[in-house]
Amino acid sequence: MSEYSLYEPSNKTAIYLNGISVKYQIPTEPIKNFKEYVIRYIQGRIEHKEILALNNVDLMIDQGEVFGILGRNGAGKSTLLKVVSKVLIPTNGRVWVKGNVSPLLQLGAGFHIELTGRENIYLNATLLGHSREEIDERFEEIIDFADIGMFIEAPLRTYSSGMISRLGFAVATAWKPDILILDEVLSVGDVAFQEKCIHRMKGFRESGSTVLIVSHSIDQILSICKRALWLDRGEIMMLGAAGEVCQTYQKKLTYN
Repeated sequence: MSEYSLYEPSNKTAIYLNGISVKYQIPTEPIKNFKEYVIRYIQGRIEHKEILALNNVDLMIDQGEVFGILGRNGAGKSTLLKVVSKVLIPTNGRVWVKGNVSPLLQLGAGFHIELTGRENIYLNATLLGHSREEIDERFEEIIDFADIGMFIEAPLRTYSSGMISRLGFAVATAWKPDILILDEVLSVGDVAFQEKCIHRMKGFRESGSTVLIVSHSIDQILSICKRALWLDRGEIMMLGAAGEVCQTYQKKLTYN
């Protein structure tokens, strides 16, 4: 157990991670394609090395908390979110999550470029578990939030990346989740749209949803999170009040 070892989850706990480690095995030599991989695997000529993406991570997050995660590229942030989302099974440790999870790990995931914006709303929302009746009720609200106007009837291949991101966020957050997981998605669009996203996150917090956010923006973490953690090379470097964590992390970046 690490210095952040926890007791068992309580009635107010939404996310509980105990001793979580994730190891990846990657080939020591580059392999050009799958065919080459299969041939070399059969011949026993593949050597792997282990990468420890998360190392004995303990974390407890309460219901209704907006929690931030900071760290450089490769720190293990996205891996941590995938573990909480149950997209990735950890090598070691225990994961306990209370309520339905809406993971927004990649904006636009589940969209089809040849379908229109309208068709993609119904497709994506259905994949998220919503009925046609539920989608009908929120359809105009989704269009309004995404601010894509007449492009709603155009195929997605005609959209800019920003438009796709706005539509993805609008669909994923149209319904109040028990737990919302966001991986670097509050930076989409212009400043006005980012403010709309942050306002929606604050609304979720006030209504009791738990929100877990990865962001490179210290200002965003400070504006909506009460607590945060700083990850580095798969280990928790600091866990506590968002202001203190952000200040320490920023000093580290400045001196490095």
